[in-house]
Amino acid sequence: MRIASLIPSATEAVHALGLGADLVAVTHECDHPPAVESLPRLTRSVIAEGLGAGEIDARVRELTGRGESLYELDERELARVDPELIITQALCAVCAVSYDDVRALAERMPSRPEVLSLDPAGLDEVFGDMVRIAAAAGAPERGERLRDELRRRVRAVSCGPSTASRVLALEWLDPPYLGGHWVPEMVAAAGAVNLGASPGERSRTAGWDELRELRPDVVVVMPCGLYADEAAAEALRHDAALRSLGAARVYAVDAAASFSRPGPRLADGVELLAELLGGPGVEAGKIGFRDLSRQLPGRRPAAAG
Repeated sequence: MRIASLIPSATEAVHALGLGADLVAVTHECDHPPAVESLPRLTRSVIAEGLGAGEIDARVRELTGRGESLYELDERELARVDPELIITQALCAVCAVSYDDVRALAERMPSRPEVLSLDPAGLDEVFGDMVRIAAAAGAPERGERLRDELRRRVRAVSCGPSTASRVLALEWLDPPYLGGHWVPEMVAAAGAVNLGASPGERSRTAGWDELRELRPDVVVVMPCGLYADEAAAEALRHDAALRSLGAARVYAVDAAASFSRPGPRLADGVELLAELLGGPGVEAGKIGFRDLSRQLPGRRPAAAG
């Protein structure tokens, strides 16, 4: 089956299902696994490169406020690759081409490809989407095997010791956003207490005063779409605010790889969180995170009275 993926998480899922040879085109953001780098690109962002986090947030709010898409779809290229299945999403306007635009385009194509929308709110729904993708591609048993394996990995972590650490997951810093959707479940599965957001809730903004009141033990900086080095650089740009949270430990992680994309690598993210929260002995500099605890030591204000 000829598959076009309009979201990086679907691209990763198709490969994890052993169906990578069926992919005929992907998005401009798809970068895993390396085999996808040679595939045609169907999208581009309308957000200019080189903007700071605050500027990106302002531009996103401006465009979405006007009902405009953040991405452009190359209709000519999509017609040329002529997919039988297009995988997209309607969950987040910031994450992909408009679902309505994709549906309208598919209906105009002579081949009338099937459009599959993936819109998970929680961790198990993400894993369940492995079955939906595989079934749409004609190989449902592959999806069931992958779903069960991902569930097994998370259960194995969940059965480990609880750290009772109070964890604040931040998926943007200017302004601060509390990690929502599946992130609270990931933190809980790693044996910790997630602060400020409940499972399935959308990510939301929060003021630094509100975040200080949460009194986290650990802060995990996971700016949506960024990798660990980029996340660490962003954290250091907000060093004073992060220090004021008073956390004993601060980590920057590969959000793009294991937290912000609702695909099979969320299981990697749960395993990484469990390792980070296990206390001393975590290998500093390991691929996937940066330990900023010494650079951003917590400094809570003294209690009044």
